[in-house]
Parts: sequence; C-alpha cells; structure tokens
Amino acid sequence: MRIRPEQPDDSDAIRAVTAAAFRGAAYSAPPVTPGGDPGEATLVSWLRDDPGWIPELSLVAIEDEKVLGHVVCTRAHVGDQSALGLGPLSVSPQRQKSGIGSALVQAVLAAAAARGESLVALLGEPAYYGRFGFVPAREVGITAPDASWGDYFQVRTLSRYDGRTGEFRYAAPFDRL
Repeated sequence: MRIRPEQPDDSDAIRAVTAAAFRGAAYSAPPVTPGGDPGEATLVSWLRDDPGWIPELSLVAIEDEKVLGHVVCTRAHVGDQSALGLGPLSVSPQRQKSGIGSALVQAVLAAAAARGESLVALLGEPAYYGRFGFVPAREVGITAPDASWGDYFQVRTLSRYDGRTGEFRYAAPFDRL
C-alpha cells in the first residue's frame, strides 16, 4: 500500500469508498437526498468546491491502483486564526482495522505539520484518535461547534501551535449536513 495526494481521476473511487465506509454507521451523517449515499460522501464533493479545500491535504491509500482509503483536512478557524478540520476519514469496509486509517491519519498530520499548520481538529472516537495525540478540545480552550459533541470533538496541536483558544469553525460545507 502507498499513500499519495488525491488525483483528479480519484474522485469517483473516493466517493465510493466514503459511502461504503459510512453506510449504516450509527454516527453517519444522513443522506443529502433520500435513499442516497451517506452525507460524508457528498461532503467530500462539496469540500472540493470550497475555498477551504487544500489539495495536498487530500490523501488516498492505494493498492494495486485501487483506492482503499481517503482522508482530507480543510481550512477551518479558531476565532479568526487558521486551523484545519480533519474529515472525513474513510477506509473500504473490507480493509478496515488493517492499519490503512492509521497510516492516512499519520500521513495527513505530517503533511499538515510540513505546511506549517498549527492545529487540527476532528469529531471522532477518543479511543481511536488519542493514539495520534488528539485530546478533547476543551482541554486546550477550544470550543466545539456543537457543545453536545463533548470529548468526541478533539484537537491535535502541531509544532506551530501558539496557544490560541476560542470557537472552532469548520469549512462552510460542514454546516450543510
């Protein structure tokens, strides 16, 4: 398996992997259209069309030229300062729990740090993301977009983190879900 930036011809495969990964998951966003793919699959398309899209932070895991997983970070903000929002992270259901998701998270965090980014936030399972250095956002004074998310809203500070605090805002397409 190798990880590389998303290429233009990967978009259909990314949508398929994302839809399959989130289909039937209890925590999945509802379909945008009745009977359609989970909201996360549509979200990736919306994010590509948003000014917050950062092409080098949209990564795919490839094996035998097949997309097995995808992760993306997009421009977000804490107050008026730049940050990143991670998600969705998707792995083909047949390959989940094989290390692909971990490899994608590590790769996107390394790419974000190399770009000089300071903070990455996400909504996800603390037991999973804690291994990558994510902590509940409230521990560093960052407020979730929705208070009911509690400890599931997490942040990972990077070397350029300056101690900023305040309310976190994802890229605008997240508000459409």
